[in-house]
Amino acid sequence: MSATSAPVAASRPIAPDLFTWPSDEPHLLGSRCNACSTIVFPTALACPRCGSDDVSRHELGRRGRLWTFTTQDYLPKEPYTGPETEEDFAGFGLGYIELPDEVMVEARLTEHSVDALEIGMEMELVVVPFRTDPDGTVVVTYAFAPVRSDGGAS
Repeated sequence: MSATSAPVAASRPIAPDLFTWPSDEPHLLGSRCNACSTIVFPTALACPRCGSDDVSRHELGRRGRLWTFTTQDYLPKEPYTGPETEEDFAGFGLGYIELPDEVMVEARLTEHSVDALEIGMEMELVVVPFRTDPDGTVVVTYAFAPVRSDGGAS
């Protein structure tokens, strides 16, 4: 998985209403409770804090801080499998990203090396290829990439 954006043509998100797509600057889609202002990800039909069903779609911020992380060095089980096999699986980073004044998001990281990750580092949302369907459609998912010193995602 690379930190570059997936091609827009012939692509689809891994799940509907998970993030804005196609988009040059995608956002994760959450819900905001209109009664108590709680924000959640992914979207919810009701507020988990107060129980109100008066919720609206909320585009989450694109940048946050790495709150904690680990690496996944074994092939995920169904329903989280991707195109990898035991022979070509390379592992990936997995972390919690704290989006300021919003919510904490669990996400794949584009970086796998523990030497390149640091708690508190700035991260940015990217959309990356996950697999290719039999018809050639690229299925994309979200991940977070470390922000380079020049301000872009790596």
